Amino acid sequence: MKNLTLLFSFLFTFGFSLLAQSSDSIFNDSLVQESAEEFVPAADILHNIFAKEKEGSADISWLIDYDAMPKLESAGYTIIIKYNTKIGAKRDKAGFKNSEWTKVHDIPLSSTHFKLKNLAGGEKYVYKVGIEKGEEQVFSGKMKFETERPWGLFRVLVLIGALGMFIYGMKVMSEGLQQAAGSRLRKMLSSITSNRVKGVLTGFGITSIVQSSSVTTVMTVSFVNAGLLTLMQSAGVMMGANIGTTITAWLINLFGFKVSMANYALVIIAIGAPFLFFGKSKLKAWAAAIIGFALLFMGLGELKGAVPGLDADSPLVQFFAEYNTGSFLSILMFVGLGTIVTVVIQSSSAAMALTMTLVAAGVIPFEVAAAMVLGENIGTTITAELASLIGNVHAKRSARIHSMFNLIGVFWAILLMPFLIDGIVWFMEYIGAGNPIPEYAADGSIIKKDSYNTGIAIFHTTFNLVNVLLLIGFVPQLVRLAERTVKSKGEEDEEFHLEFISAGMMSTPDLSISEAKKEMLKFGNIAQKMNGYVSSLLVEKDNKKIAKLLKKVKKYEEITDRIELEIADYLAKVSQGEMSNETSVRIRGMLSMIGDLERIGDIYYQISKTIESKHEKKVWFNPQFRDLLVEMVNTVDEAMVIMNENLAANYSTVKIDAALSKEKDINDLRDKIRKKHLTEIGSSEYDTVTATFYSNIFHSFEKVGDHIINVTEGLVGNMD
Repeated sequence: MKNLTLLFSFLFTFGFSLLAQSSDSIFNDSLVQESAEEFVPAADILHNIFAKEKEGSADISWLIDYDAMPKLESAGYTIIIKYNTKIGAKRDKAGFKNSEWTKVHDIPLSSTHFKLKNLAGGEKYVYKVGIEKGEEQVFSGKMKFETERPWGLFRVLVLIGALGMFIYGMKVMSEGLQQAAGSRLRKMLSSITSNRVKGVLTGFGITSIVQSSSVTTVMTVSFVNAGLLTLMQSAGVMMGANIGTTITAWLINLFGFKVSMANYALVIIAIGAPFLFFGKSKLKAWAAAIIGFALLFMGLGELKGAVPGLDADSPLVQFFAEYNTGSFLSILMFVGLGTIVTVVIQSSSAAMALTMTLVAAGVIPFEVAAAMVLGENIGTTITAELASLIGNVHAKRSARIHSMFNLIGVFWAILLMPFLIDGIVWFMEYIGAGNPIPEYAADGSIIKKDSYNTGIAIFHTTFNLVNVLLLIGFVPQLVRLAERTVKSKGEEDEEFHLEFISAGMMSTPDLSISEAKKEMLKFGNIAQKMNGYVSSLLVEKDNKKIAKLLKKVKKYEEITDRIELEIADYLAKVSQGEMSNETSVRIRGMLSMIGDLERIGDIYYQISKTIESKHEKKVWFNPQFRDLLVEMVNTVDEAMVIMNENLAANYSTVKIDAALSKEKDINDLRDKIRKKHLTEIGSSEYDTVTATFYSNIFHSFEKVGDHIINVTEGLVGNMD
């Protein structure tokens, strides 16, 4: 039994020694003796060997056993690093010439890091760290690093690609949310009153939902263009959109930097992707929103990796250090830089993400980022301005209000920038969020802090909130200033061109038909004007006035032809998107209605040509017949009033009863005129030529009545 115990003890001791020797070969915790005359203890000398890759360089760091250091120093040992490219190391192992390892000797034992310079960019390297004394060298196991690519065309394209992924993700998410909540957004906008606070809350709510202030501002400009919002109402919505866009900065700060959402992006896509295969359009819209959210943070993750890690002596850092003097001119310069970036990118959210990434990387200090955020608030106005270029005067004024609001805010913020920064610092320290003002290392580089981006988010939110509170009481003055700076070209200029859908199609069918609806009402008003011109032609005897009226009817008929084509083309594009059954019915009804309205224009033009021919042949109607035609014109006009009231109303609430009643009045009057016409044919005052002109005119008016009732039937969905 004793011998057996001794045998087990020997085996255990021998096994443990083998395990200890094998553990000595672990590359990160121990050393492997390569060539030494005298044995050097291998275990527990160098620990935590690590390489931090940079552009054309790498920082090698390690820890040394301080208990062993005095003995090693007295023995004359120093640190040695040797490195080679991955390919070179393989060639060296295979015995190829010119593939030797580069060695760095005589690094003091007290050092814990060393920077390898003049390395190839984007190259994979292997390296070892060890100790040496003369020819005696003991190294760690082989480790690897890969240097960053040099900042050039490739990395610029990577940065642009990352930014493009972020913007595309934002676009997909925004459009998906709009499609999922399109009808609710439309109702939200349509419910706005003259209450400015309600408008601010609406703008904030919509921007928070769709995560894009540009979408909200362009939507607002389009709705002003369509006459669905007044300038006063649009001002409140624009202000709310500015507050709503600050949510993006908080999302980026909370999830983009503090939590690596990019790691979970594929999981998020896996959740959203199955909804793409459902038949229900709303589920597909939610799928787009979820996938867009994932792509957004994937882009942000790539953006963080694409931003160069800059040393204190890099030209870009030196540029910011040199010009960041805190002076008024330096603030203006960085505000201009933020404006240019936003104008180029065409997304304030993407510009904000880029700014926060640069701050997080220590490339720019907090004060510079704050000035760039102000510039981004100016740059974001370009989207609304571009959308208004092809809109009417009201759309241009709405965009101008947005620009003035942001410019005024940036102006006072620049003047008070030192106080704003001090206020943010005090607030963050008070709540325990840290100091966002950068601290500098001994080499002049910025020490990274988590509080930098929190400070940017707080600054962005504070600026927009304070700006709204300051200017919400001056909305009437902003409206008047916009009206003075954007002059109207006159009523006729606004009347004689398609204006309500000219600012571009909205991103969802539910929102798009609101613009088409307003254009339909204008179409109805034009038809009613043509009825008035023809009514005047019936009783006018002055040749100059007749010529003028004929010219107007001809011009309006051309307008109706163009409006029909424009609206039909617009609705065709709208119908290509995902839409609800209700919206599909509305679009079919509108297509039917524009055909009837255009036909009304054609009929009035034919009536005008008949009246023109009658005057040329000097054919006159006696007062009794003329009065009956005037009565018919007035009845048709009353029918048009009902039609236009229905066009202006909420289509789902339209009742057809009044329209049917007026249609019956027109038919009864037609029968009365026809009876009189047949009775009087052949009399001395009503010869065949006169009767023919008269018959063509009253039958044409009756046809107008038919098309009027068709319009109302299209409104209620009865298109048979």
